[in-house]
Amino acid sequence: MDVINPATEQVLAKCPVASRTELDDAVAAAKHAFAAWSQTPIGKRKEAVRAVSDIIQNNAAELARLLTQEQGKPLADATREVMGAATFFRNFTNLDLPMRSVKSEGRRVELHRRPLGVVGAIVPWNFPLILMAMKVAPALITGNTVVLKPAPSTPLSTLKLGELISEALPPGVINVISGTNDLGAWLTAHPDVRKISFTGSTATGAKVMQGAASTLKRITLELGGNDAAIVLDDVDPKQTAPKLFQGAFTNNGQICIGIKRLYVHDKIYDAMCDELANLARDAIVGDGLAQGTQLGPMQNKSQYERVLAIIAQAKGQGKVIAGDRPFAGPGYFIYPTIVRDIAEGTELVDGEQFGPVLPVIRYTDPEDAVARANASPYGLGASIWCALPDRAYELAKRVEAGTVWVNKHADMALEIPFGGAKQSGIGAELAEDGLAEFTQLQVINMAS
Repeated sequence: MDVINPATEQVLAKCPVASRTELDDAVAAAKHAFAAWSQTPIGKRKEAVRAVSDIIQNNAAELARLLTQEQGKPLADATREVMGAATFFRNFTNLDLPMRSVKSEGRRVELHRRPLGVVGAIVPWNFPLILMAMKVAPALITGNTVVLKPAPSTPLSTLKLGELISEALPPGVINVISGTNDLGAWLTAHPDVRKISFTGSTATGAKVMQGAASTLKRITLELGGNDAAIVLDDVDPKQTAPKLFQGAFTNNGQICIGIKRLYVHDKIYDAMCDELANLARDAIVGDGLAQGTQLGPMQNKSQYERVLAIIAQAKGQGKVIAGDRPFAGPGYFIYPTIVRDIAEGTELVDGEQFGPVLPVIRYTDPEDAVARANASPYGLGASIWCALPDRAYELAKRVEAGTVWVNKHADMALEIPFGGAKQSGIGAELAEDGLAEFTQLQVINMAS
């Protein structure tokens, strides 16, 4: 199948489309390799994972350029993603799930964490490599084997990575397959796959859950978000607007934990809108390989057309104060767009736009802003912005989201668990909680 460069709309490369038989072969290879890999001492498994990290780092320039060409993000951002993937592979080796003893009279009780078997990892197109690392590294360290499926529109950097690391791991421990969305459905329902780790939309996550139910697979789902940022009345718009802009427009708004709704107090509403509009007008949009580019194209035509339709609809529901102008030349480019004087009941506010357009919503009562933020079926992340952290903290405790940041947004680290509330996901990634998701608890209960 064709892989399209979103900056040029030209075919970048041809990509293999795996058949059902080839998927079965990949799962069989992983199942065969599991017996030996799961019994390999964890120290040796960690050595292999660190070797993968070294390979990624040593080939960062090639992987980053390929990532920019297939995904669209600026080369500097692609390089950070590649290096971030290398860091996750390395730093996951610092985590452990040791045996724990339970005190119980007349018994000797031990709690062990055992590997599950074959893990299916399904990765989206917005961050192909770093999200892959968040799944594959903990799966391998805990003794599982992996069948990895990248998104149909961004398979090349993942396939290249599979080629590069093939000598670092025993045959069958990791298997990379590319193809259409049918491949994900087959993988999810495969009887020899014991767990699915999926990142993507809520609608697709529901289908993954249905497919996994047939064999009661373990699942970790990191799904859609409509993250609200609530800005209180004591914030300086000039100082805070750049941070909010970054939180909303990083990766061209194609980020699950990006700011999707911005609630701003009436007292500073006009000033904040003006600051955000100025930042949007000054942003440099272009090919990710061009020096100085800050925002690249949308990753694929379907999402590009969807976001354009949301902007067109929002014109009759609010006031567009930046963006909304055509891009000269080919490519799926959309200038960063700010829409003010808009409210709930619109697609831009209620849905997940997943693109470079931000609604700015006026409020007067912070309690009302929290209630409006919580009214969404999503609950991935949120943030509170305030000059008094203690005041923000009290509000943050009442926000229904897996992560609530104060005076920042989308700050993540390996040692901090990450997961969504409500329809934004099931389970956790990162930290020991994420590591445990790839294991089965085994209790050994002996007479003393």
